[in-house]
Amino acid sequence: MVGITETVLRDGHQSLIATRMRTRHMLPAAERLDAIGYRSLEVWGGATFDVCLRYLHEDPWERLRALKRAMPRTPLQMLLRGQNLVGYRHYPDDVVTAFVREAARQGIDIFRVFDALNDARNMAVAIAAVKRAGARAQGTICYTRSPVHTLASFVELGRRLAAMEADELCVKDMGGFLPPGEAGALVRALVKEVGLPVVVHTHSAGGLSTLSCLAAAEAGATAVDGALSPFAGGASQPPTETLVSALGGTPHDPHLDLGALAELADYFRGVLDHYRPLLDVRSLQTDPMILTHQLPGGMLSNLLAQLKEQDAIGRLAEVLAEVPRVRADLGYPPLVTPTSQIVGIQAVLNVLAGGRYRQVTNEVRDYVRGLYGTPPGPVDAELRARVTAESPAIEGRPADRLPPELEKGIAEVRALVPSADTAEALSYVLFPAVYRAYRRRLDRGLTPDVLTTAALGVVAALRAPSSAPAGRGVPPGAGRPSAWALAGRVRQPAPRRWVDAAHGRPRG
Repeated sequence: MVGITETVLRDGHQSLIATRMRTRHMLPAAERLDAIGYRSLEVWGGATFDVCLRYLHEDPWERLRALKRAMPRTPLQMLLRGQNLVGYRHYPDDVVTAFVREAARQGIDIFRVFDALNDARNMAVAIAAVKRAGARAQGTICYTRSPVHTLASFVELGRRLAAMEADELCVKDMGGFLPPGEAGALVRALVKEVGLPVVVHTHSAGGLSTLSCLAAAEAGATAVDGALSPFAGGASQPPTETLVSALGGTPHDPHLDLGALAELADYFRGVLDHYRPLLDVRSLQTDPMILTHQLPGGMLSNLLAQLKEQDAIGRLAEVLAEVPRVRADLGYPPLVTPTSQIVGIQAVLNVLAGGRYRQVTNEVRDYVRGLYGTPPGPVDAELRARVTAESPAIEGRPADRLPPELEKGIAEVRALVPSADTAEALSYVLFPAVYRAYRRRLDRGLTPDVLTTAALGVVAALRAPSSAPAGRGVPPGAGRPSAWALAGRVRQPAPRRWVDAAHGRPRG
């Protein structure tokens, strides 16, 4: 039997409606979801934590508690970005350990732990914390294709994760370009050479996902990820109902009731109707070109947004040609949060600034210096020399350089909220500015529905023809622009860019 992990409450809506599904639209379906017989329900992590605080005016911890109360039987699962947790930078070990412990205490049973560079060192502390908390650690291999990513290298990473006592492995195809043949070969090799259960997560953007899940099942995968059909396809996962039908009557039959799944799909079809103003038709489309350029759907959306703002949408072809060159210069990182943003924004700069690396973002500099981890392959020698001439590369695990932050954060948040508990302190430590804004809105008595109405008004304005004068050129900021500022992401969120801001459609 092959189990199904249901993603409708996390990656399904992250992929299609920018993570905007509210807890109140999840809970009416919770009892039925819990009764289906899923292997697990992915309900938390990825972009959900930040979006809850930043846009939905919800407490992500209360969402987790509410879902656990409503779904006590099915294991709840989250996506954890290794040393980045649910954020965009490395956090010190005391914060990582405390976050995992608190998430497990409040209801997470399975932690899918990944690192954007497949640097096992950046997953080690999180996996150890998961084990100490008594939860299940799913060590993750980010699938990508390049001259330095081979079947042997993925198997070796699987061995390293097993040595860290991961309970199982996940093959994470965040872009949707894992071919069925490679899916089968990789799962077969991991099962044989590493000996742990293997779960496969993919996206439908390239049109291969259902075929690849079937190949993975036949090769010995323990489980595959699906999303109920209203939140499936395109940038999301393959439809759960399709997977169940395709595997039915075979030795891999998940034994889930298609009638019950149809009832749930009908409910979530109504939920999707509520959020339809947020749905970009591109996110639902199959784009076989992803099999060539390997750009996740969310990355492509953000590139389009940046070029549109610079009145340079006609230069998309140049940017798409530049992305693989930048990726090669940086040693072929997998394109997943945050590396997809780092590569994509530098590619836009290279095209619009009139020369390659005429401007280099702070994030590319940090990446080259090793502050994100060890790149999969060698970094371009000229770029490395230029960056390290100003600031030397670091040695060792990046987080070893970080002083503890938890106690300081607890003291600071309790100056704002004297009754703050560990969970609230962690929200502050992870996103200080976002948390402060969240508390200000709470103190002003703004309700989630008021915020939603305002946000949907912004969406309508965004989709109306612009009356602003056209302008060309690179975004403002000389010397060392911040990639996040250029993308309208974490450090400088701008309300008018709400759809494509911090969590437009990141992969993972």
